Amino acid sequence: MTEPSRRSPVSTPLSVLDLSPIVSGQGPADALHNTIDLAKRTEHLGYRRYWVAEHHLTPGVASAAPAVLIALIAGATNRIRVGSAAVLLGHHAPLVVAEQFGTVAQLHPGRIDLGLGRSGLVRGRDFVRRFADPADGPAPAGKVVDGLLIPPKPRALAKSKRFLARIEEQQRLLSTGDPAEAPLDYRTQVEHVLQFIGGDFRSSSGEPVHAVPVEGADLDVWVLGSSAGESSDAAGSLGLPFAANYHVSPSTVLEAVASYRERFAASAKLARPYVVVSADVVVADTDERARELADPYGPWVHSIRTGEGAIPFPSPAEAAEFRWSDQAREIVADRVDTQIVGEPEAVARKLATLRDATGADELVITTVTHDHADRVRSYELLAKAWQAA
Repeated sequence: MTEPSRRSPVSTPLSVLDLSPIVSGQGPADALHNTIDLAKRTEHLGYRRYWVAEHHLTPGVASAAPAVLIALIAGATNRIRVGSAAVLLGHHAPLVVAEQFGTVAQLHPGRIDLGLGRSGLVRGRDFVRRFADPADGPAPAGKVVDGLLIPPKPRALAKSKRFLARIEEQQRLLSTGDPAEAPLDYRTQVEHVLQFIGGDFRSSSGEPVHAVPVEGADLDVWVLGSSAGESSDAAGSLGLPFAANYHVSPSTVLEAVASYRERFAASAKLARPYVVVSADVVVADTDERARELADPYGPWVHSIRTGEGAIPFPSPAEAAEFRWSDQAREIVADRVDTQIVGEPEAVARKLATLRDATGADELVITTVTHDHADRVRSYELLAKAWQAA
């Protein structure tokens, strides 16, 4: 547990995490145009970073090629840092990732963040094991830590064979290398990326390997993770900044952050631990309007958790037609209960609680609404409230 820092909100930067959501009635081109527009607007509003995710074979998400999208965003903006949250190393060779981001960084030096995450078939099974409690036995209980809700792990997810089958199929289509060969462990993959950037990589025979144009590129490497384990260990032991996913796995965020800080060793780039924590947020002028805009979030998360792969984000009217069973509510409860929704000042207070409970140095905000104008308005209202708090 981290002692509350009681810092003024204005001293804690806000950043953006964007999935390039495809909403019902629109297509990928609309989603990508909206991403470019939102990046420009949030840069003007003073957000520090603009991160995009990597999701594949997903009807409701257009962000499948982070390096390409980051290059487009960086070219359309002037100051805001742009990066990935995250590139999944289970799907890409470290050299390819380093070369892609090095290319972008050469054109936009000092503005590119290379966020690295894990993935793969084993990762899919890990998701159920780590983030879902067994479906049998007594129901788990949540807790409140320093005012922050830490919900129980989702139980019904442990029964979702369709979810696991989707992960397995995705990995088959995205697999790299010889499936008979044991993959590199995650820490080694991250080390290889760092070595390509630093010009320190050596071939199997010990000869130096120079990767152009990444060698010497001015970009920052991050690790993203959802629980204590390989990601937090790699980030800490390599002296890298760490992003913890409260919006993806709120039940494990505190253990992820604690593990990272425990393993942290100072590096040439980072003298002390640096933690970013994500939050799913919807802000509107009134609580009632914010709740209306957030209502589609539950059915949308349900589609992810049951293996559909994120349906196009529904409208509030479409969400009202969703028929909830007890099991369906159980599948999404941890995510819905920790979504921060309301009028600006109330949301700012809840984000300050998240910041203090986790000791976060920075918060990254992800907001999805059906109407792009409502999403832009949410970030605008939050920026103003955060500055005024």
